[in-house]
Amino acid sequence: MNAIMSRKAWAWALYDWANSAFPTVVSTFVIAAYFTQGIAADAATGQAQWGWMQTMAGIAIALLSPVLGAVADAGGRRRVMLLLCTVVTSVATGLIWYATPGPDSALWALVCVGIATVGFELGTVFYNSMLPQVAPPERLGRISGLAWGLGYAGGLACLLISLVLLVQPNPSPLGLDRDAAEHVRATALLVSVWMLAFGWPVLLALPDPPPPRPGWGVSVRHGLAEIWGVLRRLPHNPVMGRFLLARLFYTDGLNTLFAFGAIYAAGSFGMGFEEILMFGIALNVTAGLGAAGFGMIEDRLGARETVLVSLGALLLLGTGVVLTDDKTVFWGLAMALGLFLGPAQSASRSLMAHLAPPEEVSAHFGLFALSGRITGFLGPAVLALVTTATASQRAGMATVLGFIALGAVILATVKIKKR
Repeated sequence: MNAIMSRKAWAWALYDWANSAFPTVVSTFVIAAYFTQGIAADAATGQAQWGWMQTMAGIAIALLSPVLGAVADAGGRRRVMLLLCTVVTSVATGLIWYATPGPDSALWALVCVGIATVGFELGTVFYNSMLPQVAPPERLGRISGLAWGLGYAGGLACLLISLVLLVQPNPSPLGLDRDAAEHVRATALLVSVWMLAFGWPVLLALPDPPPPRPGWGVSVRHGLAEIWGVLRRLPHNPVMGRFLLARLFYTDGLNTLFAFGAIYAAGSFGMGFEEILMFGIALNVTAGLGAAGFGMIEDRLGARETVLVSLGALLLLGTGVVLTDDKTVFWGLAMALGLFLGPAQSASRSLMAHLAPPEEVSAHFGLFALSGRITGFLGPAVLALVTTATASQRAGMATVLGFIALGAVILATVKIKKR
Protein backbone atom coordinates (compact mmCIF):
# COMPACT_ATOMS: atom_id res chain seq x y z
CA MET A 1 0.00 0.00 0.00
CA ASN A 2 2.79 2.41 0.89
CA ALA A 3 4.53 1.71 -2.42
CA ILE A 4 1.30 2.37 -4.34
CA MET A 5 0.76 5.62 -2.48
CA SER A 6 4.34 6.60 -3.14
CA ARG A 7 3.94 6.01 -6.88
CA LYS A 8 0.66 7.93 -6.90
CA ALA A 9 2.22 10.84 -5.04
CA TRP A 10 5.18 10.89 -7.43
CA ALA A 11 2.92 10.81 -10.48
CA TRP A 12 0.82 13.62 -9.00
CA ALA A 13 3.85 15.75 -8.13
CA LEU A 14 5.32 15.30 -11.61
CA TYR A 15 2.40 17.27 -13.02
CA ASP A 16 3.74 20.32 -11.14
CA TRP A 17 7.01 19.81 -13.02
CA ALA A 18 5.06 19.61 -16.29
CA ASN A 19 2.71 22.56 -16.02
CA SER A 20 5.08 25.06 -14.36
CA ALA A 21 6.84 25.49 -17.69
CA PHE A 22 3.87 27.56 -18.90
CA PRO A 23 3.93 30.39 -16.32
CA THR A 24 7.74 30.46 -16.28
CA VAL A 25 8.44 30.57 -20.03
CA VAL A 26 5.19 31.98 -21.47
CA SER A 27 3.66 34.24 -18.83
CA THR A 28 6.78 35.61 -17.13
CA PHE A 29 10.06 35.54 -19.03
CA VAL A 30 10.17 34.73 -22.74
CA ILE A 31 6.84 35.02 -24.56
CA ALA A 32 5.61 37.96 -22.48
CA ALA A 33 8.79 39.88 -23.31
CA TYR A 34 8.57 38.84 -26.97
CA PHE A 35 5.03 40.20 -27.19
CA THR A 36 5.90 43.63 -25.80
CA GLN A 37 9.21 43.96 -27.67
CA GLY A 38 8.65 42.06 -30.91
CA ILE A 39 4.92 42.01 -31.69
CA ALA A 40 3.21 45.05 -30.16
CA ALA A 41 3.43 48.45 -31.85
CA ASP A 42 5.41 49.76 -28.88
CA ALA A 43 6.24 48.69 -25.31
CA ALA A 44 3.50 50.77 -23.68
CA THR A 45 0.84 49.45 -26.06
CA GLY A 46 2.08 45.92 -25.55
CA GLN A 47 1.96 46.21 -21.77
CA ALA A 48 -1.60 47.56 -21.94
CA GLN A 49 -2.76 44.84 -24.37
CA TRP A 50 -1.13 42.12 -22.28
CA GLY A 51 -2.77 43.52 -19.17
CA TRP A 52 -6.23 43.54 -20.74
CA MET A 53 -5.76 39.99 -21.97
CA GLN A 54 -4.80 38.84 -18.47
CA THR A 55 -7.79 40.70 -17.05
CA MET A 56 -10.22 38.96 -19.41
CA ALA A 57 -8.61 35.59 -18.71
CA GLY A 58 -8.92 36.27 -14.99
CA ILE A 59 -12.63 37.01 -15.32
CA ALA A 60 -13.17 33.75 -17.23
CA ILE A 61 -11.23 31.80 -14.60
CA ALA A 62 -13.15 33.41 -11.75
CA LEU A 63 -16.48 32.54 -13.37
CA LEU A 64 -15.61 29.01 -14.49
CA SER A 65 -13.38 27.56 -11.78
CA PRO A 66 -15.95 27.07 -8.97
CA VAL A 67 -18.63 25.79 -11.36
CA LEU A 68 -16.40 23.32 -13.21
CA GLY A 69 -14.92 22.18 -9.92
CA ALA A 70 -18.40 21.34 -8.67
CA VAL A 71 -19.25 19.58 -11.95
CA ALA A 72 -16.11 17.44 -11.56
CA ASP A 73 -17.20 16.51 -8.03
CA ALA A 74 -20.73 15.61 -9.13
CA GLY A 75 -19.67 13.54 -12.14
CA GLY A 76 -16.48 12.00 -10.79
CA ARG A 77 -14.51 13.29 -13.77
CA ARG A 78 -11.50 15.14 -12.33
CA ARG A 79 -9.05 13.18 -14.47
CA VAL A 80 -11.01 13.73 -17.69
CA MET A 81 -11.33 17.45 -17.03
CA LEU A 82 -7.64 17.74 -16.11
CA LEU A 83 -6.80 15.99 -19.39
CA LEU A 84 -8.98 18.40 -21.37
CA CYS A 85 -7.43 21.44 -19.69
CA THR A 86 -3.91 20.11 -20.26
CA VAL A 87 -4.56 19.49 -23.96
CA VAL A 88 -6.18 22.91 -24.42
CA THR A 89 -3.23 24.62 -22.71
CA SER A 90 -0.68 22.64 -24.72
CA VAL A 91 -2.35 23.22 -28.09
CA ALA A 92 -2.99 26.93 -27.51
CA THR A 93 0.61 27.38 -26.37
CA GLY A 94 1.96 25.58 -29.43
CA LEU A 95 -0.08 27.84 -31.71
CA ILE A 96 1.91 30.84 -30.43
CA TRP A 97 4.52 29.66 -32.97
CA TYR A 98 2.43 31.38 -35.64
CA ALA A 99 2.65 34.76 -33.88
CA THR A 100 5.26 36.31 -36.17
CA PRO A 101 6.90 39.67 -35.36
CA GLY A 102 4.78 42.75 -35.96
CA PRO A 103 1.45 44.22 -34.79
CA ASP A 104 -0.53 42.11 -37.28
CA SER A 105 0.08 39.09 -35.02
CA ALA A 106 -0.97 40.82 -31.80
CA LEU A 107 -4.54 39.54 -31.73
CA TRP A 108 -3.47 35.97 -32.56
CA ALA A 109 -0.84 35.98 -29.81
CA LEU A 110 -3.23 37.44 -27.23
CA VAL A 111 -5.98 34.92 -28.04
CA CYS A 112 -3.56 31.99 -27.86
CA VAL A 113 -2.00 33.09 -24.57
CA GLY A 114 -5.42 33.97 -23.13
CA ILE A 115 -6.92 30.55 -23.94
CA ALA A 116 -3.80 28.80 -22.65
CA THR A 117 -3.92 30.82 -19.42
CA VAL A 118 -7.54 29.87 -18.79
CA GLY A 119 -6.79 26.21 -19.52
CA PHE A 120 -3.77 26.27 -17.24
CA GLU A 121 -5.59 27.86 -14.30
CA LEU A 122 -8.66 25.63 -14.63
CA GLY A 123 -6.39 22.60 -14.81
CA THR A 124 -4.87 23.51 -11.45
CA VAL A 125 -8.34 23.30 -9.88
CA PHE A 126 -8.69 19.62 -10.78
CA TYR A 127 -5.01 18.92 -10.12
CA ASN A 128 -5.02 20.50 -6.66
CA SER A 129 -8.25 18.70 -5.75
CA MET A 130 -6.45 15.37 -6.28
CA LEU A 131 -4.06 16.07 -3.39
CA PRO A 132 -6.21 14.26 -0.76
CA GLN A 133 -6.17 11.18 -3.04
CA VAL A 134 -2.38 10.85 -2.90
CA ALA A 135 -1.66 11.69 0.73
CA PRO A 136 -3.24 11.07 4.12
CA PRO A 137 -4.00 14.21 6.16
CA GLU A 138 -0.79 13.93 8.17
CA ARG A 139 1.33 14.02 4.98
CA LEU A 140 -0.50 16.65 2.92
CA GLY A 141 2.04 19.36 3.67
CA ARG A 142 5.08 17.28 2.79
CA ILE A 143 3.73 16.12 -0.56
CA SER A 144 2.30 19.53 -1.49
CA GLY A 145 5.58 21.26 -0.64
CA LEU A 146 7.75 18.76 -2.50
CA ALA A 147 5.47 19.00 -5.54
CA TRP A 148 5.59 22.80 -5.45
CA GLY A 149 9.39 22.68 -5.27
CA LEU A 150 9.42 20.21 -8.16
CA GLY A 151 7.27 22.68 -10.09
CA TYR A 152 9.81 25.47 -9.64
CA ALA A 153 12.53 23.06 -10.79
CA GLY A 154 10.53 22.03 -13.86
CA GLY A 155 9.83 25.60 -14.89
CA LEU A 156 13.48 26.52 -14.53
CA ALA A 157 14.65 23.43 -16.40
CA CYS A 158 12.39 24.29 -19.33
CA LEU A 159 13.53 27.91 -19.21
CA LEU A 160 17.22 26.97 -19.18
CA ILE A 161 16.74 24.55 -22.09
CA SER A 162 14.91 27.33 -23.95
CA LEU A 163 17.79 29.74 -23.40
CA VAL A 164 20.66 27.34 -24.08
CA LEU A 165 19.17 25.46 -27.03
CA LEU A 166 16.84 27.99 -28.66
CA VAL A 167 17.22 31.63 -27.62
CA GLN A 168 20.95 32.27 -27.15
CA PRO A 169 22.76 30.26 -29.92
CA ASN A 170 23.60 32.40 -32.92
CA PRO A 171 23.56 30.91 -35.48
CA SER A 172 20.94 28.45 -34.36
CA PRO A 173 21.99 24.78 -34.46
CA LEU A 174 18.37 24.02 -35.40
CA GLY A 175 18.34 26.42 -38.33
CA LEU A 176 15.90 28.84 -36.67
CA ASP A 177 15.55 32.22 -38.38
CA ARG A 178 16.36 34.96 -35.85
CA ASP A 179 15.00 37.70 -38.11
CA ALA A 180 11.58 35.99 -37.94
CA ALA A 181 12.01 35.45 -34.17
CA GLU A 182 11.78 31.70 -34.67
CA HIS A 183 14.34 31.18 -31.88
CA VAL A 184 11.90 32.83 -29.45
CA ARG A 185 8.66 31.44 -30.90
CA ALA A 186 10.09 27.92 -30.69
CA THR A 187 10.04 28.18 -26.89
CA ALA A 188 6.24 27.96 -27.10
CA LEU A 189 6.56 24.67 -28.98
CA LEU A 190 8.94 23.39 -26.31
CA VAL A 191 6.45 24.25 -23.54
CA SER A 192 3.64 22.60 -25.48
CA VAL A 193 5.58 19.34 -25.82
CA TRP A 194 6.94 19.61 -22.26
CA MET A 195 3.45 19.65 -20.74
CA LEU A 196 2.32 16.57 -22.65
CA ALA A 197 5.59 14.70 -22.14
CA PHE A 198 5.59 15.05 -18.34
CA GLY A 199 1.90 15.57 -17.55
CA TRP A 200 0.54 12.10 -18.38
CA PRO A 201 1.57 10.00 -15.30
CA VAL A 202 -1.05 11.60 -13.05
CA LEU A 203 -3.73 10.73 -15.60
CA LEU A 204 -2.80 7.04 -15.35
CA ALA A 205 -2.08 6.88 -11.62
CA LEU A 206 -5.27 8.60 -10.44
CA PRO A 207 -8.22 7.26 -12.45
CA ASP A 208 -11.76 8.55 -12.00
CA PRO A 209 -14.27 6.33 -10.18
CA PRO A 210 -15.40 3.37 -12.31
CA PRO A 211 -18.74 3.49 -14.18
CA PRO A 212 -21.60 3.87 -13.83
CA ARG A 213 -21.21 7.64 -13.58
CA PRO A 214 -23.91 10.24 -14.21
CA GLY A 215 -24.09 11.75 -17.68
CA TRP A 216 -22.67 15.19 -18.38
CA GLY A 217 -26.10 16.84 -18.22
CA VAL A 218 -26.82 15.34 -14.82
CA SER A 219 -23.29 16.23 -13.65
CA VAL A 220 -23.77 19.86 -14.67
CA ARG A 221 -27.12 20.10 -12.85
CA HIS A 222 -25.74 18.43 -9.75
CA GLY A 223 -22.56 20.51 -9.95
CA LEU A 224 -24.48 23.78 -10.12
CA ALA A 225 -26.56 22.67 -7.17
CA GLU A 226 -23.39 21.77 -5.28
CA ILE A 227 -21.62 25.08 -5.85
CA TRP A 228 -24.80 26.94 -4.90
CA GLY A 229 -24.93 24.90 -1.71
CA VAL A 230 -21.26 25.56 -0.96
CA LEU A 231 -21.71 29.31 -1.46
CA ARG A 232 -24.90 29.33 0.61
CA ARG A 233 -23.18 27.53 3.49
CA LEU A 234 -20.02 29.63 3.32
CA PRO A 235 -21.34 32.37 5.68
CA HIS A 236 -21.98 29.60 8.23
CA ASN A 237 -18.44 28.25 7.84
CA PRO A 238 -16.35 31.10 9.29
CA VAL A 239 -13.09 29.14 9.20
CA MET A 240 -13.32 28.55 5.45
CA GLY A 241 -14.63 32.06 4.80
CA ARG A 242 -11.83 33.77 6.73
CA PHE A 243 -9.18 31.58 5.11
CA LEU A 244 -10.42 32.43 1.61
CA LEU A 245 -10.59 36.12 2.55
CA ALA A 246 -7.08 36.04 3.97
CA ARG A 247 -5.76 34.28 0.89
CA LEU A 248 -7.47 36.85 -1.33
CA PHE A 249 -5.34 39.62 0.22
CA TYR A 250 -1.98 37.92 0.63
CA THR A 251 -2.22 36.31 -2.83
CA ASP A 252 -2.88 39.78 -4.28
CA GLY A 253 0.34 40.87 -2.61
CA LEU A 254 2.33 37.86 -3.80
CA ASN A 255 1.03 38.11 -7.38
CA THR A 256 1.85 41.83 -7.49
CA LEU A 257 5.32 41.07 -6.16
CA PHE A 258 5.88 38.55 -8.96
CA ALA A 259 4.45 40.87 -11.61
CA PHE A 260 6.42 43.98 -10.63
CA GLY A 261 9.56 42.58 -8.98
CA ALA A 262 11.59 42.67 -12.19
CA ILE A 263 10.30 46.15 -13.05
CA TYR A 264 11.30 47.38 -9.58
CA ALA A 265 14.75 45.79 -9.84
CA ALA A 266 15.33 47.33 -13.25
CA GLY A 267 14.15 50.80 -12.26
CA SER A 268 15.64 51.04 -8.78
CA PHE A 269 18.96 49.27 -9.37
CA GLY A 270 19.54 49.68 -13.11
CA MET A 271 19.48 45.95 -13.92
CA GLY A 272 19.64 45.06 -17.60
CA PHE A 273 17.73 42.23 -19.31
CA GLU A 274 20.37 39.56 -18.71
CA GLU A 275 20.76 40.47 -15.06
CA ILE A 276 16.99 40.52 -14.62
CA LEU A 277 16.83 37.06 -16.15
CA MET A 278 19.52 35.77 -13.78
CA PHE A 279 17.72 37.45 -10.89
CA GLY A 280 14.48 35.70 -11.82
CA ILE A 281 16.19 32.33 -12.16
CA ALA A 282 17.92 32.71 -8.79
CA LEU A 283 14.69 33.79 -7.11
CA ASN A 284 12.86 30.76 -8.48
CA VAL A 285 15.63 28.46 -7.25
CA THR A 286 15.36 29.74 -3.67
CA ALA A 287 11.55 29.62 -3.86
CA GLY A 288 11.69 25.98 -4.95
CA LEU A 289 14.13 25.08 -2.19
CA GLY A 290 11.94 26.85 0.34
CA ALA A 291 8.79 25.04 -0.80
CA ALA A 292 10.47 21.62 -0.66
CA GLY A 293 12.25 22.33 2.61
CA PHE A 294 9.20 23.64 4.45
CA GLY A 295 7.17 20.78 3.00
CA MET A 296 9.32 18.41 5.05
CA ILE A 297 8.36 20.12 8.32
CA GLU A 298 4.92 21.56 7.49
CA ASP A 299 3.01 18.51 8.73
CA ARG A 300 4.60 18.97 12.16
CA LEU A 301 4.34 22.74 12.18
CA GLY A 302 0.85 22.91 10.63
CA ALA A 303 -0.25 24.36 7.30
CA ARG A 304 -1.73 27.52 8.81
CA GLU A 305 1.36 28.12 10.92
CA THR A 306 3.63 27.56 7.89
CA VAL A 307 1.73 30.20 5.92
CA LEU A 308 1.89 32.64 8.85
CA VAL A 309 5.63 32.11 9.36
CA SER A 310 6.19 32.59 5.62
CA LEU A 311 4.11 35.76 5.48
CA GLY A 312 5.88 37.16 8.54
CA ALA A 313 9.28 36.52 6.97
CA LEU A 314 8.11 38.06 3.70
CA LEU A 315 7.04 41.20 5.56
CA LEU A 316 10.35 41.48 7.39
CA LEU A 317 12.55 40.80 4.38
CA GLY A 318 10.28 42.77 2.04
CA THR A 319 10.67 45.84 4.23
CA GLY A 320 14.43 45.54 3.88
CA VAL A 321 14.12 45.12 0.10
CA VAL A 322 12.08 48.31 -0.16
CA LEU A 323 14.38 50.34 2.11
CA THR A 324 17.83 49.34 0.83
CA ASP A 325 19.76 51.33 -1.77
CA ASP A 326 22.58 48.80 -2.08
CA LYS A 327 22.28 46.33 -4.97
CA THR A 328 24.26 43.62 -3.18
CA VAL A 329 22.05 43.88 -0.11
CA PHE A 330 19.00 43.86 -2.38
CA TRP A 331 20.15 40.63 -4.02
CA GLY A 332 20.79 38.98 -0.64
CA LEU A 333 17.43 40.03 0.83
CA ALA A 334 15.55 39.04 -2.32
CA MET A 335 17.13 35.57 -2.37
CA ALA A 336 16.22 35.09 1.30
CA LEU A 337 12.71 36.36 0.56
CA GLY A 338 12.41 33.73 -2.18
CA LEU A 339 12.77 30.97 0.43
CA PHE A 340 9.36 31.92 1.83
CA LEU A 341 7.47 32.53 -1.43
CA GLY A 342 7.05 28.83 -2.20
CA PRO A 343 5.94 27.76 1.31
CA ALA A 344 3.32 30.52 1.46
CA GLN A 345 1.72 29.08 -1.68
CA SER A 346 2.23 25.33 -1.18
CA ALA A 347 1.03 25.41 2.42
CA SER A 348 -2.06 27.33 1.33
CA ARG A 349 -2.87 24.45 -1.01
CA SER A 350 -2.48 21.81 1.70
CA LEU A 351 -4.49 23.95 4.13
CA MET A 352 -7.39 24.02 1.68
CA ALA A 353 -7.08 20.24 1.31
CA HIS A 354 -7.40 19.98 5.11
CA LEU A 355 -10.45 22.24 5.24
CA ALA A 356 -12.43 21.05 2.21
CA PRO A 357 -15.03 18.28 2.71
CA PRO A 358 -13.87 15.21 0.72
CA GLU A 359 -17.09 15.04 -1.29
CA GLU A 360 -16.80 18.70 -2.36
CA VAL A 361 -13.05 19.08 -2.68
CA SER A 362 -13.00 20.20 -6.36
CA ALA A 363 -15.72 22.79 -5.76
CA HIS A 364 -13.75 24.18 -2.84
CA PHE A 365 -10.56 24.30 -4.88
CA GLY A 366 -12.62 26.21 -7.43
CA LEU A 367 -13.31 28.77 -4.70
CA PHE A 368 -9.61 28.58 -3.85
CA ALA A 369 -8.80 29.58 -7.44
CA LEU A 370 -11.48 32.26 -7.29
CA SER A 371 -9.97 33.79 -4.14
CA GLY A 372 -6.66 34.10 -5.98
CA ARG A 373 -8.19 35.80 -9.02
CA ILE A 374 -11.31 37.76 -8.16
CA THR A 375 -9.43 40.87 -6.98
CA GLY A 376 -6.27 40.27 -9.00
CA PHE A 377 -6.52 43.83 -10.33
CA LEU A 378 -6.47 45.40 -6.86
CA GLY A 379 -2.78 44.97 -5.98
CA PRO A 380 -1.46 46.37 -9.28
CA ALA A 381 -4.02 49.19 -9.19
CA VAL A 382 -3.02 50.32 -5.69
CA LEU A 383 0.66 50.03 -6.57
CA ALA A 384 0.12 52.14 -9.71
CA LEU A 385 -1.89 54.79 -7.85
CA VAL A 386 0.69 55.18 -5.08
CA THR A 387 3.59 55.18 -7.54
CA THR A 388 1.90 57.89 -9.61
CA ALA A 389 0.97 59.98 -6.58
CA THR A 390 4.43 59.83 -5.01
CA ALA A 391 6.59 59.45 -8.16
CA SER A 392 8.41 56.75 -6.20
CA GLN A 393 8.83 53.11 -7.14
CA ARG A 394 9.71 52.32 -3.53
CA ALA A 395 6.48 53.79 -2.20
CA GLY A 396 4.49 51.89 -4.80
CA MET A 397 6.25 48.61 -4.04
CA ALA A 398 5.63 49.09 -0.32
CA THR A 399 1.89 48.65 -0.94
CA VAL A 400 2.59 44.94 -1.52
CA LEU A 401 3.55 44.67 2.15
CA GLY A 402 0.17 46.07 3.15
CA PHE A 403 -1.70 43.33 1.29
CA ILE A 404 0.50 40.61 2.78
CA ALA A 405 0.10 42.04 6.29
CA LEU A 406 -3.69 42.26 5.98
CA GLY A 407 -3.88 38.67 4.79
CA ALA A 408 -1.67 37.51 7.65
CA VAL A 409 -3.79 39.30 10.25
CA ILE A 410 -6.99 37.70 8.96
CA LEU A 411 -5.36 34.26 8.71
CA ALA A 412 -4.22 34.54 12.34
CA THR A 413 -7.91 34.49 13.36
CA VAL A 414 -8.49 31.15 11.59
CA LYS A 415 -8.60 28.22 14.00
CA ILE A 416 -8.01 24.80 12.45
CA LYS A 417 -9.44 21.60 13.85
CA LYS A 418 -7.44 18.48 13.03
CA ARG A 419 -9.30 15.77 11.11
